[in-house]
Amino acid sequence: MNIFDKFYEAVIYQDRWQWYLSGLGKTLLISLGAILIGVILGIIVALTKYTYKKFGNFKISNGVCDLYLAIFRGTPVYVQLLIMYLIVLIFLPTVWVAIITFGINSGAYVAEIIRGGLESVDDGQIEAGRALGLNKLQVMVKIVLPQGFRVALPPLFNEFIALVKETSIVGTIGEVDLTKVAARIVARTYEPFVPYVMIALMYLVVVIALTKLLKMMERRLAKGERHRT
Repeated sequence: MNIFDKFYEAVIYQDRWQWYLSGLGKTLLISLGAILIGVILGIIVALTKYTYKKFGNFKISNGVCDLYLAIFRGTPVYVQLLIMYLIVLIFLPTVWVAIITFGINSGAYVAEIIRGGLESVDDGQIEAGRALGLNKLQVMVKIVLPQGFRVALPPLFNEFIALVKETSIVGTIGEVDLTKVAARIVARTYEPFVPYVMIALMYLVVVIALTKLLKMMERRLAKGERHRT
Protein backbone atom coordinates (compact mmCIF):
# COMPACT_ATOMS: atom_id res chain seq x y z
CA MET A 1 0.00 0.00 0.00
CA ASN A 2 1.55 3.32 -1.08
CA ILE A 3 1.32 6.60 0.82
CA PHE A 4 -1.65 7.84 -1.20
CA ASP A 5 -3.66 4.74 -0.40
CA LYS A 6 -2.76 5.10 3.27
CA PHE A 7 -3.83 8.74 3.22
CA TYR A 8 -7.11 7.86 1.52
CA GLU A 9 -7.92 5.15 4.05
CA ALA A 10 -6.89 7.23 7.09
CA VAL A 11 -8.41 10.57 6.05
CA ILE A 12 -10.84 10.37 3.11
CA TYR A 13 -12.50 6.96 3.48
CA GLN A 14 -15.87 7.16 5.28
CA ASP A 15 -15.30 10.90 5.78
CA ARG A 16 -12.68 10.23 8.44
CA TRP A 17 -11.39 13.77 8.02
CA GLN A 18 -14.45 14.80 10.02
CA TRP A 19 -13.16 12.69 12.91
CA TYR A 20 -9.99 14.75 13.00
CA LEU A 21 -11.95 18.01 13.02
CA SER A 22 -14.20 16.71 15.78
CA GLY A 23 -11.15 15.69 17.81
CA LEU A 24 -9.53 19.08 17.22
CA GLY A 25 -12.71 20.80 18.40
CA LYS A 26 -12.72 18.74 21.59
CA THR A 27 -9.03 19.45 22.20
CA LEU A 28 -9.58 23.20 21.76
CA LEU A 29 -12.69 23.14 23.96
CA ILE A 30 -10.84 21.43 26.80
CA SER A 31 -7.80 23.69 26.37
CA LEU A 32 -9.77 26.94 26.32
CA GLY A 33 -11.92 25.91 29.28
CA ALA A 34 -8.84 24.89 31.25
CA ILE A 35 -7.04 28.12 30.36
CA LEU A 36 -9.99 30.18 31.63
CA ILE A 37 -10.06 28.31 34.94
CA GLY A 38 -6.27 28.39 35.20
CA VAL A 39 -6.06 32.15 34.66
CA ILE A 40 -8.77 32.90 37.21
CA LEU A 41 -7.24 30.60 39.82
CA GLY A 42 -3.73 31.77 39.01
CA ILE A 43 -4.61 35.45 39.45
CA ILE A 44 -6.34 34.80 42.79
CA VAL A 45 -3.44 32.74 44.15
CA ALA A 46 -0.76 35.10 42.83
CA LEU A 47 -2.44 38.17 44.30
CA THR A 48 -2.95 36.40 47.63
CA LYS A 49 0.69 35.39 47.90
CA TYR A 50 2.00 38.73 46.65
CA THR A 51 -0.21 40.69 49.06
CA TYR A 52 0.87 38.51 51.97
CA LYS A 53 4.54 38.98 51.13
CA LYS A 54 4.36 42.75 50.60
CA PHE A 55 1.73 43.80 53.14
CA GLY A 56 1.32 40.83 55.52
CA ASN A 57 -2.38 40.30 54.71
CA PHE A 58 -4.23 36.98 54.15
CA LYS A 59 -2.00 34.74 56.27
CA ILE A 60 -4.41 31.78 56.34
CA SER A 61 -5.27 32.16 52.65
CA ASN A 62 -1.57 32.23 51.85
CA GLY A 63 -1.12 28.91 53.64
CA VAL A 64 -3.98 27.38 51.65
CA CYS A 65 -2.38 28.66 48.44
CA ASP A 66 0.96 27.12 49.41
CA LEU A 67 -0.74 23.75 49.94
CA TYR A 68 -2.54 24.02 46.60
CA LEU A 69 0.69 24.84 44.77
CA ALA A 70 2.58 22.02 46.48
CA ILE A 71 -0.04 19.43 45.54
CA PHE A 72 -0.71 20.40 41.94
CA ARG A 73 2.87 21.29 41.03
CA GLY A 74 4.28 18.28 42.85
CA THR A 75 2.17 15.51 41.29
CA PRO A 76 1.80 14.43 37.62
CA VAL A 77 -1.21 15.82 35.80
CA TYR A 78 -1.97 12.29 34.55
CA VAL A 79 -2.37 11.09 38.14
CA GLN A 80 -4.50 14.15 38.94
CA LEU A 81 -6.72 13.36 35.96
CA LEU A 82 -7.26 9.78 37.10
CA ILE A 83 -8.04 10.82 40.68
CA MET A 84 -10.56 13.39 39.47
CA TYR A 85 -12.16 10.93 37.04
CA LEU A 86 -12.30 7.88 39.31
CA ILE A 87 -12.77 9.45 42.75
CA VAL A 88 -13.58 13.16 42.97
CA LEU A 89 -15.66 14.08 39.90
CA ILE A 90 -17.30 10.74 39.08
CA PHE A 91 -20.68 12.47 38.69
CA LEU A 92 -19.51 14.75 35.84
CA PRO A 93 -19.12 14.07 32.09
CA THR A 94 -15.55 13.31 31.07
CA VAL A 95 -15.16 16.58 29.17
CA TRP A 96 -15.86 18.55 32.35
CA VAL A 97 -13.54 16.32 34.35
CA ALA A 98 -10.78 17.13 31.84
CA ILE A 99 -11.49 20.88 31.80
CA ILE A 100 -11.57 21.16 35.60
CA THR A 101 -8.50 18.99 36.15
CA PHE A 102 -6.33 20.74 33.59
CA GLY A 103 -7.64 24.11 34.73
CA ILE A 104 -6.72 23.49 38.37
CA ASN A 105 -3.35 22.09 37.38
CA SER A 106 -2.61 25.01 35.06
CA GLY A 107 -3.70 27.48 37.72
CA ALA A 108 -0.82 26.39 39.93
CA TYR A 109 1.70 27.23 37.21
CA VAL A 110 -0.07 30.40 36.13
CA ALA A 111 -0.02 31.60 39.75
CA GLU A 112 3.75 31.31 39.98
CA ILE A 113 4.20 33.00 36.61
CA ILE A 114 2.00 35.95 37.57
CA ARG A 115 3.53 36.18 41.04
CA GLY A 116 6.96 36.36 39.43
CA GLY A 117 5.76 39.15 37.17
CA LEU A 118 4.30 41.10 40.09
CA GLU A 119 7.46 40.71 42.14
CA SER A 120 9.52 42.04 39.24
CA VAL A 121 8.04 45.49 39.87
CA ASP A 122 10.56 47.57 41.77
CA ASP A 123 9.68 48.27 45.42
CA GLY A 124 10.62 51.89 44.88
CA GLN A 125 7.62 52.35 42.62
CA ILE A 126 5.33 50.93 45.29
CA GLU A 127 6.80 53.24 47.90
CA ALA A 128 6.44 56.18 45.53
CA GLY A 129 2.79 55.33 45.00
CA ARG A 130 2.18 55.15 48.75
CA ALA A 131 4.01 58.46 49.18
CA LEU A 132 1.63 60.03 46.66
CA GLY A 133 -1.30 59.00 48.83
CA LEU A 134 -2.41 55.85 47.01
CA ASN A 135 -3.83 53.07 49.16
CA LYS A 136 -2.80 49.41 48.79
CA LEU A 137 -5.54 48.63 46.26
CA GLN A 138 -4.71 51.66 44.13
CA VAL A 139 -1.01 50.76 44.17
CA MET A 140 -1.86 47.25 42.98
CA VAL A 141 -4.24 48.37 40.23
CA LYS A 142 -2.35 51.38 38.91
CA ILE A 143 1.29 50.40 39.40
CA VAL A 144 1.91 46.72 40.08
CA LEU A 145 -0.64 44.87 37.94
CA PRO A 146 0.00 46.61 34.57
CA GLN A 147 3.77 46.11 34.78
CA GLY A 148 3.56 42.63 36.31
CA PHE A 149 1.24 41.26 33.65
CA ARG A 150 3.42 42.71 30.90
CA VAL A 151 6.39 40.75 32.26
CA ALA A 152 4.30 37.61 32.77
CA LEU A 153 2.73 37.54 29.30
CA PRO A 154 5.38 35.49 27.39
CA PRO A 155 5.67 32.70 30.01
CA LEU A 156 1.87 32.66 30.30
CA PHE A 157 1.55 31.89 26.60
CA ASN A 158 4.19 29.19 26.94
CA GLU A 159 2.08 27.66 29.70
CA PHE A 160 -0.99 27.77 27.44
CA ILE A 161 0.94 26.06 24.65
CA ALA A 162 2.11 23.36 27.05
CA LEU A 163 -1.48 22.93 28.26
CA VAL A 164 -2.77 22.31 24.73
CA LYS A 165 -0.23 19.53 24.31
CA GLU A 166 -0.88 18.07 27.76
CA THR A 167 -4.55 17.54 26.93
CA SER A 168 -3.49 14.71 24.62
CA ILE A 169 -3.84 12.33 27.60
CA VAL A 170 -7.59 12.82 28.02
CA GLY A 171 -8.19 9.73 25.90
CA THR A 172 -7.24 7.68 28.97
CA ILE A 173 -10.58 8.65 30.56
CA GLY A 174 -12.53 8.00 27.37
CA GLU A 175 -12.70 11.52 25.93
CA VAL A 176 -12.34 11.58 22.15
CA ASP A 177 -9.77 14.28 21.50
CA LEU A 178 -7.26 14.44 18.63
CA THR A 179 -5.01 11.71 20.00
CA LYS A 180 -7.93 9.39 20.71
CA VAL A 181 -9.23 9.92 17.17
CA ALA A 182 -5.87 8.89 15.74
CA ALA A 183 -5.81 5.79 17.94
CA ARG A 184 -9.28 4.78 16.74
CA ILE A 185 -8.33 5.21 13.10
CA VAL A 186 -5.14 3.19 13.61
CA ALA A 187 -7.23 0.43 15.18
CA ARG A 188 -9.29 0.28 11.97
CA THR A 189 -6.53 0.69 9.39
CA TYR A 190 -3.60 -0.99 11.21
CA GLU A 191 -1.47 1.82 9.82
CA PRO A 192 -0.16 4.41 12.32
CA PHE A 193 1.86 6.69 10.05
CA VAL A 194 -0.79 8.91 8.49
CA PRO A 195 -3.11 9.31 11.52
CA TYR A 196 -0.34 10.28 13.91
CA VAL A 197 1.38 12.56 11.42
CA MET A 198 -1.99 14.22 10.78
CA ILE A 199 -2.63 15.02 14.43
CA ALA A 200 1.00 16.10 14.93
CA LEU A 201 0.53 18.64 12.14
CA MET A 202 -2.75 19.83 13.64
CA TYR A 203 -1.15 20.34 17.04
CA LEU A 204 1.70 22.17 15.31
CA VAL A 205 -0.71 24.54 13.57
CA VAL A 206 -2.40 25.37 16.90
CA VAL A 207 0.95 26.03 18.57
CA ILE A 208 2.15 28.22 15.68
CA ALA A 209 -1.11 30.22 15.84
CA LEU A 210 -0.66 30.80 19.58
CA THR A 211 2.95 31.82 19.04
CA LYS A 212 1.91 34.33 16.36
CA LEU A 213 -0.74 35.73 18.71
CA LEU A 214 1.86 36.17 21.44
CA LYS A 215 4.17 38.08 19.11
CA MET A 216 1.31 40.34 18.04
CA MET A 217 0.42 41.12 21.65
CA GLU A 218 4.07 41.76 22.54
CA ARG A 219 4.38 44.22 19.65
CA ARG A 220 1.23 46.06 20.74
CA LEU A 221 2.41 46.23 24.34
CA ALA A 222 5.80 47.51 23.22
CA LYS A 223 4.14 50.14 21.02
CA GLY A 224 1.89 51.22 23.90
CA GLU A 225 4.91 51.47 26.20
CA ARG A 226 6.74 53.69 23.69
CA HIS A 227 3.69 55.98 23.43
CA ARG A 228 3.53 56.34 27.22
CA THR A 229 7.21 57.19 27.45
